[in-house]
Amino acid sequence: MTEGAPAESALPGAEGADGGGLRRGLGRRQMTLLGLGSALGTGLFLGAGSTISVAGPAVLLSYAAGALIALTVALALGEMVSALPVRGSFGALAARYLGPFAGFAVRYLYWMGLIAGIGSEVVAAALYVRFWWPEIPLAAAVVTFAVLVTAVNLIGVKSFGTTESVLSAVKVLAVLAFLVVGVVLVVFGLPEWPATGVSNWTAHGGFLPNGGLSVWLVMAVVVFSFAGIELVAISAPEARDPAGSLRTALRSLIVRLALFYLGAIAIMLAVTPWPELAGHSSVEQSPFVVMFAAAGVPAAATVTNVVVLVTALSAVNANLYAATRMLHSLGGDGLAPASLAVTDRRGVPRRAVLVSACGLLLTAVLAEFSGSAVFPLLLSLGSFAVIATWITILLTLRAFRRDPDRPPSTVRLRGGRVTPLLGVAALLSVYGTAVYVPEMRMACFVGVPVLLALGIAHRVLRARRGRATATTPGPVDSPSPKGS
Repeated sequence: MTEGAPAESALPGAEGADGGGLRRGLGRRQMTLLGLGSALGTGLFLGAGSTISVAGPAVLLSYAAGALIALTVALALGEMVSALPVRGSFGALAARYLGPFAGFAVRYLYWMGLIAGIGSEVVAAALYVRFWWPEIPLAAAVVTFAVLVTAVNLIGVKSFGTTESVLSAVKVLAVLAFLVVGVVLVVFGLPEWPATGVSNWTAHGGFLPNGGLSVWLVMAVVVFSFAGIELVAISAPEARDPAGSLRTALRSLIVRLALFYLGAIAIMLAVTPWPELAGHSSVEQSPFVVMFAAAGVPAAATVTNVVVLVTALSAVNANLYAATRMLHSLGGDGLAPASLAVTDRRGVPRRAVLVSACGLLLTAVLAEFSGSAVFPLLLSLGSFAVIATWITILLTLRAFRRDPDRPPSTVRLRGGRVTPLLGVAALLSVYGTAVYVPEMRMACFVGVPVLLALGIAHRVLRARRGRATATTPGPVDSPSPKGS
């Protein structure tokens, strides 16, 4: 299945298949930064305004709840993947423990959600470039970034991991700088900026200005902000030490995400009255600009724009990687064209990369005709896939624990049978309340039709495979793709 001599050891794949030529080239630090690259997107730097406008300072409770749900899902996934670091990750595990349709549907749902995420972030990156050169056509900027990120994903996984680590490190440093400057402004102040303390948390209508229900109404947006934690588990089959790297990376990832989101938003709300933050999503209005300008950083808006541009490109890069691995596993399991399971001599599923990158070209067309309006559309379409994937992961864990022959895990979700069920209930309630949030409303109406379409597609696929088996004498072996 792999062309050329392997650079590193080939991997066992899902369900006893080979690993399709993927290579073990990722270290622990790279896995952590890969997860941050996907989960720490522009939602923190520019997108918090929509949640603050609904919940006010109480949005801190929303992000704390979101972090708790994300932690539950991450540990559930870690418990399974540390025992079975297979190609296809949670999709292959769902097929094994919940049935073929579950594995088929969750992988395609997740792939579509990733493509939507890629589209929203690449449109954001194009908009940030127009901060400097407004005359550049939006579609041209989208295509340029699509080609750039696709090229990065076509290199070997070790080089890809290094590239993503650098991009993620830039935004991590930016958040840390923001936190340091913010603490100074809140606690000590500057010559032209008196210390604010935390009085702004309650100064404009109280901590719950819009009532307690508002805390949960923004959860659909908040949960989408934490999407990407799955990437650590998806990359585990390409780690040099899958079980150990996964355990270390998950712990570090959750702590950092909780610190960055909760810490940064707490400082935003302390320094700037929440009505001034509500709904703002441009670079000039970003709280990061306010902080850096107050600290005397020259060209604060330009510095912030560079950071959010790198943030968007990092998220696009990481999500394209994950989308590629989902298609690669579907091809390897006979649920997509077998050619998608082919890897080149560097262990890169090149055809899966190119097919996933076609989503970026679709985004370019949408950007040409819809302009910046395409951003919330893609955001809402991706949210259903994230919620459905997380619910599937928790349900798969319950079935996984009932398997007496399962290998030992190095990660454990505490709470026995209750914790996964609580996580499922929380996610279902998040899905239900999304109908009240304009940015997420569409997600409530696309889910059922998409699942129905996937159900029909799965039945057609099984029927065709059944007919092929019935008309072929002797045992039928799954085709072995030729090297590309």
